[in-house]
Amino acid sequence: MIPFGRLFTMNTLRKLAAVTAATLTFGTAAQATNIVEIASGDDRFTTLVASVSAAELVETLQGTRPFTVFAPLNDAFAALPTGTVETLLKPENKGDLTKILLYHVDDRNLTAKAIPTGSNYFKPILASERLCITKGADGVTIADGTGEMGTVVVANIKADNGVIHEIDKVLLPGTRPACH
Repeated sequence: MIPFGRLFTMNTLRKLAAVTAATLTFGTAAQATNIVEIASGDDRFTTLVASVSAAELVETLQGTRPFTVFAPLNDAFAALPTGTVETLLKPENKGDLTKILLYHVDDRNLTAKAIPTGSNYFKPILASERLCITKGADGVTIADGTGEMGTVVVANIKADNGVIHEIDKVLLPGTRPACH
């Protein structure tokens, strides 16, 4: 378990996200729309962008491989216990941060239409784990390793290298969730 502490203030986190966004878009074509560029251009993902940068996953998520990213909104990160984000951003916790972020990524292009109706296990890039994704008349929910449910708030944000689904929870690895 990661000890809770403070290294960065939220103001510092916002500055890091702004610098990261500027760095990622400087010198790129205006038409480029990979997953990282889309997230960097959206103020609702500043914490995610800062986390991806701290975990050194920017280049990976800018690649041509198709990805599906279940992207937690800033409010989802803010809902974690006080100090969690700041602790995860510390260099010594890069491994834990990377595992959490890879738990949000599938190496396929999974649009909402491609997700089958009902409850099904999906294997994220963090290969030792599974997510239970449930698609029904009320939308799409995702159960993580804690057994808690997140909801897809906005689906199918198309990128050149995959798709982003906005979610309202940071998904955490752990015990394989029940999937009925």
